[in-house]
Amino acid sequence: MAACLGGPAPGRLGVAVSGGGDSVALMALLADWAGPRGVALSAVTVDHGLRPEAAEEAALAARIAARLGLPHETLRWQGWDGQGNLQDAARRARRALIADWAGTRGLGAVALGHTLDDQAETVLLRLARGSGVDGLSGMAPHRRAAGIVWLRPLLGVRRAALRALLRDRDLPWTEDPSNADPRFDRVKARRALEALAPLGLDAEGLAETAGHMATARAALEAETQDAARAIARVTVAGAVCIDRAGLVALPEEIRLRLVSHALIWVASAGYRPRRRALERALSDAVAGRAGTLHGCELRPEAGNLCIRREPAAVRDMTARPGEIWDGRWRVTGPGAPDLRVAALGIAGLADCPGWRETGLSRGALAATPAIWRDAQLVAAPLAGRAEGWQARLEPGADSFFETILSH
Repeated sequence: MAACLGGPAPGRLGVAVSGGGDSVALMALLADWAGPRGVALSAVTVDHGLRPEAAEEAALAARIAARLGLPHETLRWQGWDGQGNLQDAARRARRALIADWAGTRGLGAVALGHTLDDQAETVLLRLARGSGVDGLSGMAPHRRAAGIVWLRPLLGVRRAALRALLRDRDLPWTEDPSNADPRFDRVKARRALEALAPLGLDAEGLAETAGHMATARAALEAETQDAARAIARVTVAGAVCIDRAGLVALPEEIRLRLVSHALIWVASAGYRPRRRALERALSDAVAGRAGTLHGCELRPEAGNLCIRREPAAVRDMTARPGEIWDGRWRVTGPGAPDLRVAALGIAGLADCPGWRETGLSRGALAATPAIWRDAQLVAAPLAGRAEGWQARLEPGADSFFETILSH
C-alpha cells in the first residue's frame, strides 16, 4: 500500500470486491491495514446481472464484508444490449459505476485485486498484439482515471498465495466459471503460461518485464511532459495548440505521445487512438492538412497544430447546469429548472453577435458549452454572451501539463 499510494494514507478508501478469491483476500488484507491507520474502508460489488449466480456472489461479498466490520454496497448494471464485446463492455461499466460510487462518497481511491498472475497474463496478451513500451508495462499499481485513483497493491503477489491466506482465515470465496472458459483470451493466456513455464517464460519473468517497461514508460512520459510545457498551450475554449516546428523537431515517439495525450485530454477519452490512425493524422497535420480523429479536429493554424473538440462529437450531449458536460466542462449561473447545457453549434453562434471579439474561430466555439431553453439560446459564456454564466474546465487547463495520460 505504501508503494501504491506514494504518500500518506487517505482518510477514506474503497475496495472493489467481486466475491472471487483475489478480491476477497484484498478486502481482508485491507481491513487489517486500514484499522490501525484510521482509514475508513468501504467495499463495493458490481452485479452485472449476466449470470444467475451473480446476485448470490454479491450477497456473499456483502456477508464477508460484514464479518470484517466493513460497510458494503452492491451496484447493478443493466446496460448490456447484446452488442459488441461483452467482457469489455462489462469492464467499462464496472469502472464507471465504481468511479461514480466513490465520487459520491468522497473516496479518493479504490483498490483492485489484480495479482502477479493477472499482470503476467496481461503482458502476454499484449505481446501477442505487438504492443510497445506502454502495453508491455502492464497494469500500473497507481493510476488516476475517471476522477479517482485506482490502486493495485497485489501486483507482486501470486494468486495461489491469496487462496492459502483465505483458507488459513476460513474465509469463503467463489470461482467465476468464465475463468475456466477456453473461449476467453485470458484463459488461453493462463494455459499458455503453464505450457511455457519449462522454457523459463513464467509469470514472475513477465511481471519483471512489466516492471522494466514501466520504468521506460515513466521516462518517456516525463520527456513528453517537458515537451508539452515547452511548445503547447491550452486555449480558453479547451483546445490544445502545439507549435508545429517544435513538434516536428521532437523524436517520433515523443511527438506521437504528445499528440495522443492532447487527443485524450480534449476528448475526455478513456483510451488513446490506434497508433496507425494517429500516425496518419499527424502526418497530414504536419503537412498542413486538417483532419479528425478520436472525436477531435486536428487543424494547422498560424504555425500551430490545434487540437480541438469536433462539433459533431458533442452534438447530442446534454447535461443539467452545474453537472459536468462532455467530461470536462462545468457551467454555472442563474439556473432554472427548464435549462440544459448543450453544444453551442454553428446555429447558436448566429445568436452571438460578439463572438469574433473572443479571438476564437467558429469551429472552436461551436463545440463549447452553452445554456439552452428548448431551442432558444440563453447564454454562451465562451462566445461573448455570458449573461451571468461561467464555463470552466474541470480539472483546469493546468492538468494538461501536470499528467501525461496513457491508456
